[in-house]
Amino acid sequence: MTYKSSVLEDLAWRGLIFQTTHEELDQALLEAEQAGEGLALYCGFDPSADSLHIGNLLAIFVLANFRRHGHSPIALAGGATGLIGDPSGKSDERNLLTEETITKNLEGISAQLREILDRAMTLHPETRKAAADAGEIPVVNNADWIKPWSFIGFLRDVGKNFRVNTMLQKDSVKSRLEQREQGLSYTEFSYMLIQAYDFLHLYRETGCRLQVGGSDQWGNITAGTDLIGRMESNEKKAFGLTFPLITSASGQKLGKSEKGATYLAPERNSPYEFYQYWVNRDDADVPRFLRMFTFLPRERVDELSGLVERGENRGEAQRELAWEVTRLVHGDEGAEKAIRASRMMFGEKIEDLSDAEFQAIFADVPSTEITREQLEAGVPLFELFVLTGLTKSNGEARRLLDQGGVYVNNTRIDDSGYVVGVSDLVSANALVLRAGKKKYHVVSVS
Repeated sequence: MTYKSSVLEDLAWRGLIFQTTHEELDQALLEAEQAGEGLALYCGFDPSADSLHIGNLLAIFVLANFRRHGHSPIALAGGATGLIGDPSGKSDERNLLTEETITKNLEGISAQLREILDRAMTLHPETRKAAADAGEIPVVNNADWIKPWSFIGFLRDVGKNFRVNTMLQKDSVKSRLEQREQGLSYTEFSYMLIQAYDFLHLYRETGCRLQVGGSDQWGNITAGTDLIGRMESNEKKAFGLTFPLITSASGQKLGKSEKGATYLAPERNSPYEFYQYWVNRDDADVPRFLRMFTFLPRERVDELSGLVERGENRGEAQRELAWEVTRLVHGDEGAEKAIRASRMMFGEKIEDLSDAEFQAIFADVPSTEITREQLEAGVPLFELFVLTGLTKSNGEARRLLDQGGVYVNNTRIDDSGYVVGVSDLVSANALVLRAGKKKYHVVSVS
């Protein structure tokens, strides 16, 4: 389909449009762009953890792209809906979180949303249609307007606009009802009403006319557009747009690994771990990920994609993808640290790391623990090589040194009398030995 509005044309090129509720959305966006006003839209984020994860990035990029085209996105953090749990795309009812946990989680994800969406406006100005200074993006909490409702009041004024037979046809409900053992609780069944009312509230209070979300949100989004159609004069139509749910070429859910979800907060997953997630993407995924998860000019995306398609890619495309996504989430400084950490695993000098950064880089490297008293007294290097199992004897360690294969923190050691001490620590409590080109061993201090 050909779009007239710049934002939908861009999103279509990026593969970020799955469905829209009305063809008139394109015209409404075009008119808003031509008027220089921008259309207000929103996307909801679930506060099920104190950090967003890679699975949330597509929604963030969709909001960021709208903003870069001059529109006015709102991020909604579900302080009310988070207390219930969205059944969409879930096979089981999740454990309900306490209000205290939800409040803590809201603080974390709200700060992330503001930071990332603001940073998105500074990247690649050559592909941005709007001014960089677009003001602070609103991050709202639906608990502010849902909690004042009484149960009877909500059923009377909002619930009467929904038909159960229509709700039962929504995919998020049908899929769960077909699982006879699990079923669907009334709590989860009511989620759709609250999300629909969120859209109505924002429509009334902010002029928000568009809700965006993953394709599994289609039923909830159309419930909102239907509710607005029933309760408002509908002079200005409300719209919905969904983006596809992304899996890798191997069928794995985006952001998932053997260790679980990859989070955006550096306290949960370091910039190095985040960077490595993207560096390790399969060639088959890289061209579409460059479109979806970067603001690179199309010419550069085509150039990198061409390397992949011709079989000439030697990791350049993955490294540029990883750099772009990491700098968006963690800033240039975080991305540079991640690259530097990556180089350390390929021989660059290891130095000036926090314990958290060190652990992220060398988590899978064998380790041996010694006491701080031992290190302060000094440990002969050959003894340490034997203790860690890098060599079987001092004689083998000496021969390895004569061959230029003994390293402390990736610095080659030529002195057979070298004594390892506190000054060799590269973080507060660790250093790294290396035998030959690839055999690493961590020495941690207790």
